[in-house]
Amino acid sequence: MTITAIKNAVTEVLPPVTPEQYRQGMSSLAAAVNVVTTTGPDGRAGFTATAVCSVSDSPATLLVCLNRGASVHQVFKNSTHLVINTLTSQHQLISNTFGGKAPMSERFEIGEWVESTTGCPRLADAAVSFDCIITDVKSVATHDVIFCQVVDIKQDPEADALLYYQRGYNSACKDA
Repeated sequence: MTITAIKNAVTEVLPPVTPEQYRQGMSSLAAAVNVVTTTGPDGRAGFTATAVCSVSDSPATLLVCLNRGASVHQVFKNSTHLVINTLTSQHQLISNTFGGKAPMSERFEIGEWVESTTGCPRLADAAVSFDCIITDVKSVATHDVIFCQVVDIKQDPEADALLYYQRGYNSACKDA
């Protein structure tokens, strides 16, 4: 497989890096650990994600990437809203549970979950929770990129952050 640039100014065809090279490179990109949750016709669902990014502040928009092969994909595909819960260093068990193969009902037994403005599960002691309406979904390679407009934010100004770096958890303290 080869890739070409979107603009005609680049005429050379270059091979992409291998999946292994990409994963190794990404292991050095520190990222906040989040649990993304929703509720809808298919019930409550959630997954662990580090692929979360700000898009714009006007209107306030985030994106989150979800593998189309994930067990929760269909639930999120049928949803209209979600909450991005950014975890603290105390939430490693929640991250592992939502990132593993645990049944949905068991995932929500860990931690204190409250209802957000949109009705999605929100982690009560998250560092920050972004309550969102899904505005667009784009399929790119193996993932869906979900764009969502923020309608409410709950934040703990004293919280630290759970980070994923070099294939392991780390924490970032507010005063560090």
